[in-house]
Parts: sequence; C-alpha cells; structure tokens
Amino acid sequence: MATPGTPGPPGTPVARRPGPGLRPRLTVLATVLVALVSVLLLWLGWLLVGRVAESAVPAFPAGGTVRVGGVEVDAGHVGAAVGEAARAEVLRAGLIAFPLVVIAAAVVSWVLVGRVLAPLHAVTATARRLSAESLDERIALRDARGEVAELAEVFDAMLDRLQAAFDGQRRFVANASHELRTPLAVLRTEVDVTLADPDADVTELRRMAGVVRDATRRADELVGALLLLARTQAVEHVDGDAVDLGELAASGVAAVSGDAAARGLRFAVTTGPAHIAGDPVLLARVTGNLLENAVRHNVSGGWVEVSTALVDGGVELRVASSGPVIAPDRVAELFEPFRRGPRERTGDTPGSGLGLSIVRAVVLAHGGAVRGDAVPGGGLAVTVRLPAPTRVPRR
Repeated sequence: MATPGTPGPPGTPVARRPGPGLRPRLTVLATVLVALVSVLLLWLGWLLVGRVAESAVPAFPAGGTVRVGGVEVDAGHVGAAVGEAARAEVLRAGLIAFPLVVIAAAVVSWVLVGRVLAPLHAVTATARRLSAESLDERIALRDARGEVAELAEVFDAMLDRLQAAFDGQRRFVANASHELRTPLAVLRTEVDVTLADPDADVTELRRMAGVVRDATRRADELVGALLLLARTQAVEHVDGDAVDLGELAASGVAAVSGDAAARGLRFAVTTGPAHIAGDPVLLARVTGNLLENAVRHNVSGGWVEVSTALVDGGVELRVASSGPVIAPDRVAELFEPFRRGPRERTGDTPGSGLGLSIVRAVVLAHGGAVRGDAVPGGGLAVTVRLPAPTRVPRR
C-alpha cells in the first residue's frame, strides 16, 4: 500500500496532498513580510523621533520646572520628558496604523495574487478538460506577460504535438486496418465462392489456392512491415556492429536483378567502402526497400542509379531511378505510412506503402537523415546520410 504523497504503480493517479493553495500561501507570506517591515519601521520611528525630540529641546536653568504634557517636570530633565512624550505619541499612532496596514496588505495581496494566478488557473482548467477527443482546445492567453505567458505558450505547443501524434496514430490504425482488410476480404470471397460451387474441380481449387496464397503472403508482408516499423520507431538510438553499406547495396542490387531484367531496367552501380556502426538487419532493410521501390515504381526500360560514398565525415547512400512524374511538394508525403507514389500500370502489384516509412525510421534510429527529391522528367532520388564510426574495422 502506497503512503500518501508517494507515487504508486504506473498508471495509478497520484493522491493530491491536502493543504492550502498557492494563493492563500502567497497572501500570508506577503502579509507577514509587510507586518515585519511595519514593525521595523515603527521601532525605527520610535527610536529616531525620541532622539530628535530630546536633542531639539533647549537647555533650561537648573532648579526650575517646566510643564510638559500637563505634568510639571524638572528643568534639567525636560529633554528626556519631551523624548518620552514623542515616543509615546509615535507608539499610539503606530498601534492604530499597524493593524490597518496589515489588513490592507492582506487584501491587496489577495487581489493581486489572484490576478497573477488567473492564467495558471486557466492552464489548469484547460488541462482538466482535455482528453483524447478534445485536444483541439488551446489556452491562447493574450493578456498575460512574462513567465506565465511563456508557460501558456509551451503548454499550447505541447498540445499541438500531442494532437499531431494522436491524429497520426488514428490515421495509422485506420490505414493499417484498411490494408489488412483487403487481403482478408480476398481470402473470404475466394473461399466462399469456391465452397458455394458444387461442381468445383481440381483446377478451380488450385486457382483458389493460388489466390489465397498470394493474399496470405501480402497480409504476412504487411504485418511484418508493421512490426518492423513499430519496433524501429520505438528505438531512439541503435548501437550495433560495423557494417559496410557498400556491400549491403551490392547485395540489394543482386536481389532485385531478376525483376529489373524482366522490366528491362538499366543499373549504374558505384559502391565503395562505406563503413558505419549499426544493425546489419535494419540497414539491409533500408537498402532493400530503396531498391525494391526503385524497381517496382519504375517505367519499362528505365534506369536505376546506386552509389555509396564517404561524404563530410559520414556515409551517403543514394538510390535514384526513373519513373512516373512526382510533384516536388508531394515527395515528403511518400515517407509517411501508407503513402504510395504513382504507378506506371494499374496492373502492377501495389506495395504496402511502408517502405520509405521504415527507411526513415531506421535512419533516424541510427542518428542519420534521409531526403527525397523528384527527378526531372519523372522518378525519385532518395539520399541517406549516416554518421561514420570513429574507427574503421579491420578486415
């Protein structure tokens, strides 16, 4: 059992500590400070007025008497008597003014602190009203200044990021559901049609089995891509072994050479030693996705250029290819999940729309950067830059 004021297990709300709020505490603090200053000023006034009064009284001949405040006082003690009378007057006036000053300080402090904390109450009220369905609400303080205004701006910026993350998550789930529903619908339709046909022969069953196999493979590839994307996005930084990006690019070219030859694509490969530190499997997926996209979204008889090089203390991988015309302002969208570029023919087998998203996630996890550029006349060029290791491994 958690003690009051200590956080419990993750997900459990933390109990609020009982006690006065910030406004009464600041009011009490300000009132106490004013009271202490008033007491100090009263004491200084009492002390100084008495001394000034004593020194201002002229000397009288000894042996006589002087009336001070209705009291007969020996002439030799007139200064002291006047000082005592002045101190008593200051004390009487101070005892009357002191509670009035303290009360006024408490009232003024309460009002001013309330005005200062009003924006904070607005922030708190907004935070309490927020939920996953109402992230579009903002504080938008216009009259606040200083730190409170900065807090409100930071809070609104945080809400912008949260709303973008939630919207992206909703789109991702909706797109993933749609993509998975397509092969599942094909599976169910083929099975239902075949079962409803009492005269289905071996040929029909084999045709159904082929369709089911293709739909199952597509669903399996989609699920694998989703899992890889989720695993990569959850990693902030990858520390791995030494990998030669040039070798991975050459292996990727060999893997797609069959499909490239079937479409009559021309390859221009320039790979040199490009050592980096990272996960070999994930980096192989980067080169594989880029080369698969370059072949799949190319035109018949087109070209593909692949190069690796050491650039500015890092390693650069560039895969450029011909293909359909892509608007330059739409290139960045291709790195979002389930965004597909234009295809040459409607009969082409569509991809999962996750290839470039996985590339970006893997590159960011390795501390690198990725950029896409539209090729004049049609096609896409993707440039990946990764930091080089501090030491080149020995072969």
